[in-house]
Amino acid sequence: MRLAQLSERSGVSAATIKYYLREGLLPPGRQVNATTAEYDEEHLRRLRLVRAMIHVGRIPVATVREVLGHVDDGSLGRTIRVGAALWALPQVPEPDDEDEFVQSAHREVGTLLDVLGWENAKQLTTISPAYRQLVVAVAAFRRLGYDWDTELLVSHAKLMHQAAITDLDFLETHPSEEEKVEVAVASAVLVEPMLQALHRLAQEEETARRYGFE
Repeated sequence: MRLAQLSERSGVSAATIKYYLREGLLPPGRQVNATTAEYDEEHLRRLRLVRAMIHVGRIPVATVREVLGHVDDGSLGRTIRVGAALWALPQVPEPDDEDEFVQSAHREVGTLLDVLGWENAKQLTTISPAYRQLVVAVAAFRRLGYDWDTELLVSHAKLMHQAAITDLDFLETHPSEEEKVEVAVASAVLVEPMLQALHRLAQEEETARRYGFE
């Protein structure tokens, strides 16, 4: 398809597509002549992912470029490729390891991983943004004076493990390695807000069920 057709099918203006091409967010099309290029379904799929990352995820263009660089790195195995792409997404600030609440949270999360038997996750604690994010959240909760203990964390972690299984089962229905990693990135950008929304809807439902609308 030509640029005009790509624009029509994607709903993205030709000027914006040209900008994404210049920024390296889309691979170049197949050059037909000096002024015309052809694009295919892979360009359309990638364009939709880019739009989701920028307009739904509010991710800066430079970060999108970095994430997509990992998505396209065929030299990496699937686990490292997915991890590198996800870790390039915006993350929470580094926890202050001198803070007593952060230190307590490190111990709590370490105990959580032991209880769950998540040995692979334990090996990644020094580099995993997800581990740091959990530590920051647990520390903040304890700083407020709430004792969100290991038992409660385990209950939520088991629910999230089931969600992760569902995510990866869906990922494996896609044929190419690039699509699989793209799905992982899309899940981080789009499924996480969906899970948050479902969590809040469930809280609203259960609150009304228990206490009514008074």
